[in-house]
Amino acid sequence: MASESEVIERAALTAQHACAGETVRAELGLRLVEVADGVASIAAALPTAAVTENRVIGLGLQRPLAAADVAHVVALYLGAGVARFLVHLHPDARTDAAVAALQAAGLVRARGWRKFARRLDTPLPAPPAGFAVREIGPAHAERFADIVCAGFDLGAVAVPWFARLPGREGWRAYLAFDGDEAVGAGALFVEGEVAWTDFGATAPAHRGRGAQYANLVHRLHAARALGCTRAYTCTGEAVPGDPQHSYGNIRRCGFDERELRGNWAPSGAG
Repeated sequence: MASESEVIERAALTAQHACAGETVRAELGLRLVEVADGVASIAAALPTAAVTENRVIGLGLQRPLAAADVAHVVALYLGAGVARFLVHLHPDARTDAAVAALQAAGLVRARGWRKFARRLDTPLPAPPAGFAVREIGPAHAERFADIVCAGFDLGAVAVPWFARLPGREGWRAYLAFDGDEAVGAGALFVEGEVAWTDFGATAPAHRGRGAQYANLVHRLHAARALGCTRAYTCTGEAVPGDPQHSYGNIRRCGFDERELRGNWAPSGAG
């Protein structure tokens, strides 16, 4: 299942880039570049904090990670003017040589991302009361993008990109409503029988009330209705002093903890 988790996440990232369109791609400096057995997502115009969009997935899983591969990655991002990015290092790709190559390129360990898996042929949590969660289309796309971009530190500049996500190939977008007000967002990517949940975020004034949990529960029911039998997601690893609300919501929804994928980032990039 670890391999399948990487495959669906990579497919989701690829489809996310495909939905941007030429104008948005040019304005944001978007590129998706194959590097060895991985793929580098580059979003040059986004803020430094936007590591969810400036990252490399898949390196070292099909062939040993080489120093030349890491040098290629670093050159791509620095050449695009991206000061901070993440290189994912899956546990199956972690070797002494891989770590040495990353360190030699000036990269250091950053906070890892925990992967989670859940089968959908077991009982799902009942949708909680208090929020109405609905799949949305173009009419609510900008509100969806506003919430996601604020929640993931992507900046207002990324709103036109994420406003194009709802309804694009493979992707579905959802909003949690408190009355008539959309207060929480979430997305679902589906490929065959496999689902990937992503971009769960809540408007700042409404955090801590359960909108994110309600949205995730709804997406799991939606995935099962679409014929999915397995779902995957991830969030930052739990560390002391960080409450990690996403982590708790994921576990409450019945996901099992899977591999902790290491992240490597430029030293001193903030």
